[in-house]
Amino acid sequence: MCSECHAAEAAAWTGSHHDLAMQEANEENVLGDFTGTTFDHFGETSSFYQEDGGFFVRTTGPDGDPHDYRISHTFGVTPLQQYLVEFPNGRRQALSIAWDSRPPEDGGQRWFHLYPNEEITSDDPLHWTGPNQNWNYMCAECHSTNVQKNFDPRTGQYNTTWSEIDVSCEACHGPGSEHALWARRGAGSDRPNGLTVELEDGTESAWVFDAEQSNARRTIPRTTRTQIETCAQCHARRGTLKDDHRPGDAFLDSHRPALLDEGLYHPDGQILDEVYVYGSFLQSKMYGAGVTCSDCHDPHSARVYEPGNALCASCHLPSTYDVPAHHFHEPESPGARCIDCHMPETNYMVIDPRRDHSLRVPRPDVSVSIGTPNACNQCHTDRSPEWALRAVTGWYGADREPHYGEALQLGRLRVPAADTALARLVGNDTLPGIVRATALQLLGNYASGVSIGVIRSALIDSDPLVRFAAVRSTEIMEPTDRYTAVYALLRDSVRLVRDEAARVLASVPSSLMPQRQRLVLDSAISSYIDAQLTNAERPEAHINIGLVHLARQRFEQAEDAFTRAMSVDSSFVPAYVNLAELRRAQGRDTDGEVILDSALAVAPENGTVHHALGLLYVRQRRIQEALDAFRRATELTPDDARFAYVYGVALHSEGRVEEAVAVLEEASTKHPYDLEILGTLVAINRDRGDFASAIRHAERLANLIPGNRNFQTLVDQLRTQSRR
Repeated sequence: MCSECHAAEAAAWTGSHHDLAMQEANEENVLGDFTGTTFDHFGETSSFYQEDGGFFVRTTGPDGDPHDYRISHTFGVTPLQQYLVEFPNGRRQALSIAWDSRPPEDGGQRWFHLYPNEEITSDDPLHWTGPNQNWNYMCAECHSTNVQKNFDPRTGQYNTTWSEIDVSCEACHGPGSEHALWARRGAGSDRPNGLTVELEDGTESAWVFDAEQSNARRTIPRTTRTQIETCAQCHARRGTLKDDHRPGDAFLDSHRPALLDEGLYHPDGQILDEVYVYGSFLQSKMYGAGVTCSDCHDPHSARVYEPGNALCASCHLPSTYDVPAHHFHEPESPGARCIDCHMPETNYMVIDPRRDHSLRVPRPDVSVSIGTPNACNQCHTDRSPEWALRAVTGWYGADREPHYGEALQLGRLRVPAADTALARLVGNDTLPGIVRATALQLLGNYASGVSIGVIRSALIDSDPLVRFAAVRSTEIMEPTDRYTAVYALLRDSVRLVRDEAARVLASVPSSLMPQRQRLVLDSAISSYIDAQLTNAERPEAHINIGLVHLARQRFEQAEDAFTRAMSVDSSFVPAYVNLAELRRAQGRDTDGEVILDSALAVAPENGTVHHALGLLYVRQRRIQEALDAFRRATELTPDDARFAYVYGVALHSEGRVEEAVAVLEEASTKHPYDLEILGTLVAINRDRGDFASAIRHAERLANLIPGNRNFQTLVDQLRTQSRR
């Protein structure tokens, strides 16, 4: 229908990745070799064949045995194509064995596994039949148009529907029937034109060069984020807050984007995991200058408008930038390509290169200081970051601004004095909002006067991501202070902020609020719970609901939620641990032990379960069992400083001082910024007369927080005692 009036746009879209995002599995669409080929992965053989006009795979099923499955749909097209299998309960699962659709000369035309170096057994969440490969939850929303997931939590059934199988016109422009009616009536220039969303972000604007300027400017500032946020609904690492969102809806009313979180981004904001562009682009100077997605990409074909450096030249004068005096490489060489320096690639799904859209200047100095990658060494793999830094310094000089990644790294490591550096980031409103929000989130680990003051100020920031992170970080406040600071945000204009405000206020005693305000909070918590139920097929959703009920001491509802999480995924350990914690709060540790034993049956190597059992045994005065559990937790989860600390303290309490010191010394080596471990080592060594060790650890404390006079006083006292 759209192509009747928009033939050029339809032609550009046809054959695009959006057009081919999902297709029926037939002779025309299936690219993989289903002629009886086989593929082996860690001793398991899968075979691909055709029968009666259908495409089939014989591979390991959820029970660990091989079964024959019919392919229902293809998923994607280049550089790889995945395949979906429909199961009786309406769920579709994506095979982890994919077809490399690249030409043979590029290494393609072969089957390959998306986890080539891992043995993925049938009980692993990453197994193709598991929850993390579920199309209905993980993929459908962004590969088809007007997807209605229609999950029934009572039966565990999906009745997922879509208006069109691929990403078509209405996926971005919204429902088109009113627009078509408007056009048939004679259209004209008057608005409204029947469309639910306008994506131009200012069609009258242009990018122009002022005299003697090397960078173009936008003639009319970008006044909306509609286009970017419409793209972000799929091109962002995010969670979903509601099922019924439409193009044009405010992004933060329907989705919760990830911040620059550890495991997703390097500390300086470069892409690490697959994060789908939006969070990167928010960091860029391009975004700050008003650039939109369609300034570089044709929105219908999704291709960039010009090849190579020609695209960048539309806003950056070639005479300034596309010359050896700027890039210091041979013309036409890889080092002379703008995108190779400013948008380096990272491969995901083994063979799918994605470019970092933070459009940053390479910073080998940051690589040297905190170990992040840089574009220079991604090309010059045989050289060191120090070599790259010397080269860049020789070209551009040694002066460069401090990078926010250095402060974020301090926060990730929980360096004690990092609150000051993080506070400076939050207060610098020239930085991207997502950076400031990430700094705020990390400030939530520092219960200092500096942190709390910055968090309070950020609660009224104009950027909703900043307000969201500030609300989250108020959990370090006392309940009364949190209530007075956050209550007003239950009426924030952005749902993401409102829902987070409801979550952090759930633990505030209702006695602090008048009846009218309790009702407002109740309504906000209902909204938060509705957002979680959008993903009712995931155990995490029910854990979040249960934690809110537990915070409000509504034990029956909390139990229902935790039990539901266990029924959704019987291997999801947090459900068992939280239910056991509920039993502790009810004074029912005997029942809690049964629950934790059940958790060990499904996850015997989970350190969190062993730690929880250790705490339970302590409460029951079963000390040797507690020590065994704490030891096991520390062995299984060596990166958790708390587990090692508790184990060391427990050993010391039982008079096993040498063992306690050994455990805590090892933990301090792994976690050099943990003040609790250091303080305990000071106390134990002082009490046993080892003043040299006590002084050594006290000096580390004093060096970590140089402005804390108490630590320096402690050092002086220990030195005095050692001389007696």
